[in-house]
Amino acid sequence: MGICSKRHFLLTICTLQLLTTIERQVFDFLGFMWAPILVNFFNIIFVILGFFGAFQYRPKYVVSYCIWDILWLAWNIFCICFYLDVGILDKNKDILNFGTGSFSWWQVNGPGCKANYDIIEPELLRPTRPHNVTDCLLSYEVIEILHASTQCLLAVLAIIGGIILTRAFLEEDDSFDFIGGFDPPFCTN
Repeated sequence: MGICSKRHFLLTICTLQLLTTIERQVFDFLGFMWAPILVNFFNIIFVILGFFGAFQYRPKYVVSYCIWDILWLAWNIFCICFYLDVGILDKNKDILNFGTGSFSWWQVNGPGCKANYDIIEPELLRPTRPHNVTDCLLSYEVIEILHASTQCLLAVLAIIGGIILTRAFLEEDDSFDFIGGFDPPFCTN
C-alpha cells in the first residue's frame, strides 16, 4: 500500500468527520446545547488541521489531529454514558447546556414524536421542556447515542490512519544524496 492510498484514507475519514460534525453542530445549535456546540467547534478546527496536514505532508499537523481525536473520542464516550445515565450522570441535569434549561432538539423533534407542553405563560420565547413526548419511533437518547457512536468509530479510524500516515511521512526519505553528500569527509590514509 503506497503513501498516496494512506493519505486518501485519512482524507476520506477527515471529510466524513467534518460532514458528520457539521450535521451534529446544526442540531446542537437548534437545541441550544452549548457544551456540545463548543466541543464540535474545536473538532471542526482540528479536522481541518488534520486534512491540511495529510494533504500537505505535514506530520506535526497530523499528530496534533490524532491527539485531538483521542480527546474527541473521550468526549463522545462521555456523551454516550451521559445519555445512558451511567453512574452519577443524569441526562435530565443541565450539564451539556451549562444550566440554561435547554434540551436536545431530538427530544421534541425526533422521528414521529409528538410533544405535549404545560404552558402557563404562552408568551415565553425560551424553549421549555415538554410535559411528555409520545409516539417516537426512536427516543432522543438513541439518536444522540448513534451520533456519538458514529463519531467514536470515525475517531478510532482517524487515529489509526493518522498514526500510519505519520509513520509513512517520517520514514519517507526526501533527501537527495549529492555525489558523496552524506559520506564521511575525505580522509587520507
